[in-house]
Amino acid sequence: MNAVPKIKLSVLDQSPIRSGGSPPESLLETVELAQACERYGYHRYWLAEHHATPALAGPAPEIMIARIAAVTETMRIGSGGIMLSHYSPLKVAETFNLLETLYPGRIDLGIGRAPGSDQLTAVALAYGSEIGIEYFPTRIADMMAFMGNAEPPTKMFERIKIVPKPAQPAQVWLLGSSDQSALMAAQFGLAFSFAQFITPNGGQGVLDAYRQHFKPSEFYPQPEASIGTFMICAETEKEARRLGSSRDFSLLRRARGQQGPFPSVAEAEAHDYSGSDMEIIAGSANRSFYGDPDQCRGWIQSLAEDYGVDEIVVLTICHDADARRRSYELLAEAMLD
Repeated sequence: MNAVPKIKLSVLDQSPIRSGGSPPESLLETVELAQACERYGYHRYWLAEHHATPALAGPAPEIMIARIAAVTETMRIGSGGIMLSHYSPLKVAETFNLLETLYPGRIDLGIGRAPGSDQLTAVALAYGSEIGIEYFPTRIADMMAFMGNAEPPTKMFERIKIVPKPAQPAQVWLLGSSDQSALMAAQFGLAFSFAQFITPNGGQGVLDAYRQHFKPSEFYPQPEASIGTFMICAETEKEARRLGSSRDFSLLRRARGQQGPFPSVAEAEAHDYSGSDMEIIAGSANRSFYGDPDQCRGWIQSLAEDYGVDEIVVLTICHDADARRRSYELLAEAMLD
């Protein structure tokens, strides 16, 4: 067990589309939730990138970052994350330099390796580019050079003038759920956020490797890490598990290859679960935490100690937007008072 200082709470928002709801409603709920989380004392608020899915409404986190930063004052706002494999490193650097210029000291650029989409959509995003995922490290290095003061490894880019160029760049994080992503973050001297809600086992070793192999950069003199986890907090464990039945049903449908908006509790309760359905749900049980404030506080403290981090990024999805907001409120009351 590693002792850690006071735990910071942050948010990962995937802008879920509720069954019976719509993408415009989901995006409005994201803005309102961000404002509420700032009042509750959360440290940072990250917007995810997903494409061509009826369950999630956020294909362009950079736009939502600008929208939310404009209606908040102190909380850090960022991407969780930009799928850099699709995009020009220069364009990503320019976008986040601009955001950091508009909202100095408040912008995070989280980048990821996953496509955040199906393969056909990934091809459309790349639109004819023959540069594959094997060039991802070069993309990172070029992007860091455009944001910082180093020379880009792609020599033909050395004469490019970057405007605007803020005095301090946005914080840059690499997001991942594997040792490969962790070692890449360590190699480039970036902060690393481990997605425990995707890979619930083995993360301690991944973070140990990150810290062991970390090389200081102009962005970070020493390793900085956080853990992303899925959690629903309610007044009682029974209510949290009732709300979580939507999450369980959603994961089941995804495992069955079924697409659709995030289901309601009523839809989850009405489903006729087979034995294999229950096995799938049981197999995903360690990817989600459902509990009352005392239970959630204990889980967060244990995660922070086990992984040796002082920041937990919480992903919460409920079919009811008020229940989602209340979950973050209860968690903040339990952890931040």
